[in-house]
Amino acid sequence: MPITSNEISVEVNGQGYILPAGSTLGDVLKVSRAPHIAGAAVGILKKAAEKRTEEVTEYAINTPKGELRIEIKDPESSSGKLWAEHYKEYEGKSIHWASPEAVAFGPFEADIKPSRETGSFEAFDVLFGAGGFDSHNTHLILSRRRHTAEYGAPADGVFATVVTGRKIIFKLSREDSILSIDPVIEWEQLAEKTCTTDLSVPLEDEDSIFTYFEVELSRNAPVGAEHFYALTREGTFNVDVVTSSFISDDILREVPVPYENFEARREGTISMRTVGYGTGRTYISREERPSSLVHSVVGQVTKGLELIKLAEKGQKLSVESLPPQIILLGHSFEEAEPVLSSIGVELIRDGYTGKDSVIVRQDPPTTLEILGEAKVTAYAVSRAKLIEVELYPERAPKSVDFFRHSLELKTKTVGKLPVHMIYDDTYLFKTEEKVVKYKEVLPENTPTGKVLAGEIGITNQAAKRMGTIGVRLVDDDLFGPTGEKLSSTNIIGRIVEPERLKEIKEGDSIYIIEAARRRIDDQENRE
Repeated sequence: MPITSNEISVEVNGQGYILPAGSTLGDVLKVSRAPHIAGAAVGILKKAAEKRTEEVTEYAINTPKGELRIEIKDPESSSGKLWAEHYKEYEGKSIHWASPEAVAFGPFEADIKPSRETGSFEAFDVLFGAGGFDSHNTHLILSRRRHTAEYGAPADGVFATVVTGRKIIFKLSREDSILSIDPVIEWEQLAEKTCTTDLSVPLEDEDSIFTYFEVELSRNAPVGAEHFYALTREGTFNVDVVTSSFISDDILREVPVPYENFEARREGTISMRTVGYGTGRTYISREERPSSLVHSVVGQVTKGLELIKLAEKGQKLSVESLPPQIILLGHSFEEAEPVLSSIGVELIRDGYTGKDSVIVRQDPPTTLEILGEAKVTAYAVSRAKLIEVELYPERAPKSVDFFRHSLELKTKTVGKLPVHMIYDDTYLFKTEEKVVKYKEVLPENTPTGKVLAGEIGITNQAAKRMGTIGVRLVDDDLFGPTGEKLSSTNIIGRIVEPERLKEIKEGDSIYIIEAARRRIDDQENRE
């Protein structure tokens, strides 16, 4: 239906909508109900920018063996114009012939005038050639090495060069075909684009809007995928670093992640640095990069790559992951079983199975392994051993980071804390994770007056027992929760129900959950 002068037509994540003229970004988000986390940036690409495709000189050709890119030498040449006007017609064409010197996709009909002259070609040249000098039998030819041949090429000969993915040419065989061809727009050079959190921005006719990106996680990297789930636990990806070739999120920097998957880093590839400076940092590629022995590939952006290219430093982006994460820790068997059953996963109960049970450990530990095996063993304890805490990251950021890291709360929803010693009303704990060796606990948020019952303290490096965690069940104005003097104690939070500690003994373990993180993903949200 044609639109009127009082209306505009826009696209939201590829879906068209007609709105009253003067509508804002906030208006279209309400109408479209597009996936979007409040406060996350939204990308807008103007019609004028999309129309600049005539300036594109680089194209991505996707094949079953991988993606390669070609660069047009002269867009105004006859072959350059032919390519720009008809490249989409070459999708689906298979390799008609292959030799050590070249491969040819086709045939197809093209408006060329074949030449009978012998041509000289360099490796990675791209040209049109007419079999039997018949333009109805035209092929797209990619040179593998320097050679001479009669291909029935038009007078302008070579019109493009393979610039990335050159190894792919040598892997192609008669069974392969062109899956897709897409122009590569130099997004950084487009003026008619924006990425904003301002929902009052007015929209114009034919604006393209991108509210989120979707990620498909790799079954070859189950631990890395779990790292990504933890990173995007709140449904957003923080843009901490921006370059022409990638954006990165540093929230889990310094949290170790294993090397699992060696793959090329294409546009939209999600990878994690596994060793060296920046270990634990998560990258999303904006352009193709070679494989790396320090970057484990954990997934691929399948929707919303435009948002990745439009993002600016300091923003956060809405993200949805496939498959959704399976979160069992902190929930009962009764909560978990129907969710698992609905996705075909068998639940095996272990440990305490009373009505007040709460899951604190699962095997396999990762979502992708659980889905692969279609079953999971969940170990539970009584809810009395699940201790809910409220942390103070604003007051003691380094100490809270130490605590979360020690209990693996940065990547899990429940952390384990062994009871080291109990005396009077004081409970001391030693973490299982040896982060004391590489994390400092400098004095911060040290109390100057009374320490309240239930407050959690960490001994800072002003005392010998640095890293000890403690809680007292009574107020004290002389010593901190770990029994140290106040200047040697950092207060990091409080236990919501400290009386629960009265039931535990030395040698026990308690399980910690943050107050804001008690939730379970029901199947309705997974759909």
